[in-house]
Amino acid sequence: MSRHREARAESALAGRLAALNEARELGEGRLDDAALQRTYDVLDRAASRRSLSAEHTVVGFFGATGSGKSSLFNAVARADIARVAVRRPTTSEPLALTWGRAGSAPLLDWLGVADRREGAPVPGLTDDGGGLVLLDLPDFDSTHHEHRATVERLAGQVDVLVWVVDPQKYADALIHDDFIRRFSAHGAVTCVVLNQVDRLGPDEVGPVHESLRGLLDRDGLHGATVLPVSAVTGEGIDALRSRFAVVVRERAAQSRRLAADVQVAARELAAASGVSGPGPVHGVHQQDRRILAAGLAGAAHVDTVVAAVRASYRLEATRRTGWPVTRWMARFRQDPLRRLSLRRDDAPQVNRTSLPGPGTTEEAQLDSAVRTFADAGADGVPGPWRASIRAAARAHRDALPEALDQSVATTDLRANAISWWWPVFSVLQWLAVAVAVAGLGWLGVVAGLGYFQLAVPRAPRVEGWPVPTLMVAAGVVVGVFLAVAGKLIAAVGSAGRARLARKRLNHGIASIGQTLVVDPVEAEVARYAAFRDALAAAQSK
Repeated sequence: MSRHREARAESALAGRLAALNEARELGEGRLDDAALQRTYDVLDRAASRRSLSAEHTVVGFFGATGSGKSSLFNAVARADIARVAVRRPTTSEPLALTWGRAGSAPLLDWLGVADRREGAPVPGLTDDGGGLVLLDLPDFDSTHHEHRATVERLAGQVDVLVWVVDPQKYADALIHDDFIRRFSAHGAVTCVVLNQVDRLGPDEVGPVHESLRGLLDRDGLHGATVLPVSAVTGEGIDALRSRFAVVVRERAAQSRRLAADVQVAARELAAASGVSGPGPVHGVHQQDRRILAAGLAGAAHVDTVVAAVRASYRLEATRRTGWPVTRWMARFRQDPLRRLSLRRDDAPQVNRTSLPGPGTTEEAQLDSAVRTFADAGADGVPGPWRASIRAAARAHRDALPEALDQSVATTDLRANAISWWWPVFSVLQWLAVAVAVAGLGWLGVVAGLGYFQLAVPRAPRVEGWPVPTLMVAAGVVVGVFLAVAGKLIAAVGSAGRARLARKRLNHGIASIGQTLVVDPVEAEVARYAAFRDALAAAQSK
């Protein structure tokens, strides 16, 4: 691999690791802690490995008891270092054989390998002087628990996985179910060695080879190369050394191993989150906001307030434009807005209303509005994230009734606003009263003069009607007419005032819904979308 390609691969790996970490952070508090911890472990191992020697490729030999793993190790290294036994597993601690550049000590410290040896030059393996670390590991089917723990730990740390099987136990479920299948995504850094082929007849090698390949395909390790070798006769050893040499020369095993780890971790995180693909995130729409606002308005008694605004306007119009002879009676009727603490001359801006608190019906209406909105926002979102979106919608549920009441209380309903026609009608009404009173006074003077047998001057007439009488009649008729007309105009005006009040109330309630319900839901939907995008970036190749 050229330096340019190596740098490009490292850059791509860094991007995928960053994306995986972003997905993990976004999933905090939403996904299963165990899945998040596994992702964190992968990121931690990747950070540690990338901080250590990039010039060394770590190759681990994994195998069951009797597979000839240590013998194969010795044959590849051309050294009699790993302990070999016929009956019992003898590798109790990992053994490291190192070639190449300095800097392997911190790497081996991280791997936890204490037994370290310096390898002698091996033709076909270390010709270019590249850094190489071969690890002979304990048998993974050892009866000692700590041996298996060591194998499992190092299987997650080495750059190249070498699975060593023998013709007798190559189909053992232990190696396939517990190890090979778990690392099926690591095909680029996996080598499967069929050891001890010298124990097979010439016509048996092919069938066993094909049978093993079929098992690997079942494990998900498709297209894996299976190398038949014999540590005893040396068959296939040169091919195995050549394979290792190519890996060392390319210096890509570390990046490929970590990229496979990221791929697996991202898939596990996707499975834990229920994300099955890059499907659309519907989110919330304007129609969903309108439905929520309507539900909140019902729970906030907006209809009651609007009806009070309409009735208050009519009452105030009657008090100001009604017939002065009877309008005083309207003073004894209580203003509906004042009764709801929404009209106070001394404190027009209040923080509480006298509306009834949310009862069973209003609580149910409130819950239904919030739940419906949450379901709309969670449409198309998988289980864990659906739950988090619903939780976000209800995060401020207890504060909603108080916030809605305060919104109603602080909305400017124009309760104290005077309509332009009120003073006009009031002046005309009082003029009509004045005319009628003047007429009555005139008639009273005429009656008094007649009572005292004094000369009574003739009142002017219009079309045969005495002017004082016409003044009284005109004053009463005009007053009554203005009162009736005022009621009709007030009905129209009250409808307009009610529409304005409803518009302002709905705007305020929609703002409360936006702050306490919509914003948290949209933030959670955006978090899910970012999580899904980060997962996709982590899995991109």
